[in-house]
Amino acid sequence: MSKSKTKFFCSQCGHETSGWLGKCPGCGSWNTIVEEKFSKSKEKSGRSQSGWTGGSFESENESNSFLLSDIDMEGEKRFVTGIYELDRVLGGGFVRGSLVLVGGDPGIGKSTLLMQVCGKNSGEDNILYVSGEESPGQIRMRAQRLGVKADSIRVFAQTSFEAVANEISKQSPEIAIIDSIQTMYTDEVSSAPGSVSQVREVAFGLLRIAKNTGTTIVLVGHVTKDGAIAGPRVLEHMVDTVLYFEGERQSSYRILRAVKNRFGATDEIGIFEMTEKGLIDVENASSAMLEGRPIGVPGTVVTSCMEGTRPILIEIQSLLSPTSYGTPQRMTQGLDRGRVSMILAVLDSRLSLGVSQMDAFINIVGGIKSDETALDLAVVAAVVSCVRMKPVKPGIIVFGEVGLTGEIRPVSNLDRRINEARRMGFKSCILPGGSRKHSGKAMNYSDFELLYVDSIGEMIDVLF
Repeated sequence: MSKSKTKFFCSQCGHETSGWLGKCPGCGSWNTIVEEKFSKSKEKSGRSQSGWTGGSFESENESNSFLLSDIDMEGEKRFVTGIYELDRVLGGGFVRGSLVLVGGDPGIGKSTLLMQVCGKNSGEDNILYVSGEESPGQIRMRAQRLGVKADSIRVFAQTSFEAVANEISKQSPEIAIIDSIQTMYTDEVSSAPGSVSQVREVAFGLLRIAKNTGTTIVLVGHVTKDGAIAGPRVLEHMVDTVLYFEGERQSSYRILRAVKNRFGATDEIGIFEMTEKGLIDVENASSAMLEGRPIGVPGTVVTSCMEGTRPILIEIQSLLSPTSYGTPQRMTQGLDRGRVSMILAVLDSRLSLGVSQMDAFINIVGGIKSDETALDLAVVAAVVSCVRMKPVKPGIIVFGEVGLTGEIRPVSNLDRRINEARRMGFKSCILPGGSRKHSGKAMNYSDFELLYVDSIGEMIDVLF
């Protein structure tokens, strides 16, 4: 008969303690320590003597280390999904034997995207779709709606980790999709599915399977009300790639962002449009973000932000009105609120615009989020345009970082930003004066004017 052992974990970060505490020592959260019981069995104690690759540590004379130059790279091939935007975010496709976590709000399109991945590779690779939330009939209905052929897709409706591990061993699929990790449980842990210990143990077991067999395992993760993936924070550290779905429910556009990628660039994004037939790649992201943009209206400015290696033109809008309260409001969408408050303080100090007595609402149109400092100058232009009720000159984009003294500092990737603006039909650009030596080929464009400014005062003189 197995004995039970009690442990205490933080439900936010997974920190383990010997007893209950009011405040977690790991993340500092209050009242997040929960008590969970484990079954201390012989099988578990025996498994703990082996590494995550399945190798045993019992032999003291045999070395398990390798020279880096002797490691075979032929097996490190990518599983191309056939969906351009997803492959772009992954860096060329799923790496064989990798563990990928896909998170996002309910109904944003996680399961839809993965079902489309199955459809793109139907008939070419063996795919196992493990569902812990839907019945096989419901999955078939979704596949028919998306036009997915079910020739080589095997569906396994199960929530037991031991059963899933046995099925993966039998089928040896190229890719296994676990929908979702919060519904899986293992008999080694007595707590309920979705708890910190269950998610951690199941994820660790799937990691061992992926590395041992070379099967690419994709985990679907639920998110909390704060937007973080539910479960212990160690889950994100354990996997190879973390992808987040972003977007507003009222908008048809969805943004897939890579916040961690051991095999590609981080902060890369893919843009999709949700339709009746599923998610469709948006090849021209700048055109999608600027669609319906008002012309000749005060308070709106176009700028360029870098998302990974991709420049995207976005529209920043501002609205300022006299405050009705003692303390003015500072509301932002897609921008860092603290950064915007700092920029407004600089404007009030250097230009005496009087924004300290106004409520300010700053928004990036399209639901995209960015914390890039290159957007500072565009925020300044949008605010000044709104306060003075003067629209900016047509066909111009603005970017640059603003310092506390009102100076404008250089930004990176100038050539990419300018080329994207030219491609979208813009004729001129306001950029930092310190970027003259970094402009490169852009200085030789006869159809595009570069306007260098060194302070926000110069920018306003040029812009209006």
